[in-house]
Amino acid sequence: MDQTQVPKAGSLEDLMRILHQLFEGDSVNVEEVQSVMESYDTKPQEWMKYAKFDQYRYTRNLVDEGNGKFNLMILCWGEGHGSSIHDHTDSHCFMKLLQGQLKETLFEWPSAKAHGDMVQKSQRLLQENQVAYINDSIGLHRVENGSHTECAASLHLYSPPFQACQTFDQRTGHRNTVKMTFYSKRGERTPFETTISQENN
Repeated sequence: MDQTQVPKAGSLEDLMRILHQLFEGDSVNVEEVQSVMESYDTKPQEWMKYAKFDQYRYTRNLVDEGNGKFNLMILCWGEGHGSSIHDHTDSHCFMKLLQGQLKETLFEWPSAKAHGDMVQKSQRLLQENQVAYINDSIGLHRVENGSHTECAASLHLYSPPFQACQTFDQRTGHRNTVKMTFYSKRGERTPFETTISQENN
């Protein structure tokens, strides 16, 4: 599709409405979704009600369940918070930086026979309003807020939604399956029991 035909999202509400339209069918046009997410100029007054920070770890905050076709969420990263190395369970993953900076490190999938350090493919620093994309054919990644003075927030879209993913030990390539949890849903804190001792990539 010609870039001029892709609708522009003037607000977070606009963005959600357009995303619902883009995901009405069965196929995902990665360039269209990325273009629409890039067109949204971050406005903290629109998304802060969904952004719940935790002192000890980054949080996943559900914004929209996308009629079962996608999950839109805001991840909140305190100073020094980061994810483990993880996959995306055969889903598309879009990540737009709303505030601060995040470092994304891309890794190769470890081979079944591999023992030792995982192979790092690339690293980049994502800036405000920038959109990154990854899926399992591209590789695995880890996302970190390297700042010790500023929080960061990012808007993530996963399609189709998934309830679990694999995490990887950088030193050995050993993998674990972990359950996904939400720290909050549509601005409301979820019950504490569901988030205890869970990895939340």
